[in-house]
Amino acid sequence: MASFEVSGTLKVKQNTQVVSEKFSKREFVLTTDTTTQYPQFISFQLTQDKCALLDNYQIGEELKVSFNLRGREWQSPEQGIKYFNSLEAWRIEKSSNEAASAPQTNYAAPSHATTPNPNAQNIVMPSTGITDDLPF
Repeated sequence: MASFEVSGTLKVKQNTQVVSEKFSKREFVLTTDTTTQYPQFISFQLTQDKCALLDNYQIGEELKVSFNLRGREWQSPEQGIKYFNSLEAWRIEKSSNEAASAPQTNYAAPSHATTPNPNAQNIVMPSTGITDDLPF
């Protein structure tokens, strides 16, 4: 599974919710792209023993969050199949001053990546398997 990182300012810090005897979660929001006209508010969740990771941080602190992108399918009797995504955080640390002044998102290469053509960038469309040579 691909792992991602993002830096930003802690905006919202929820309490841990005990969903069932075997499952608990905690949600929080980071603000990124604060130097642009349209800042982004990214919602994350922590689960199980990871809920305590947020205890040491306060609203307004600059953080770097490592997370996994999770997706699931749910069959609704009334509405058919629904799809849900979540950003599941697994590490939180204070962001360095340099990263705090210019928040960036770092993406890992997807597992379906191909070797690029020296003359063009090959992109494989995962749902169709079509390769497209872009002119840039």
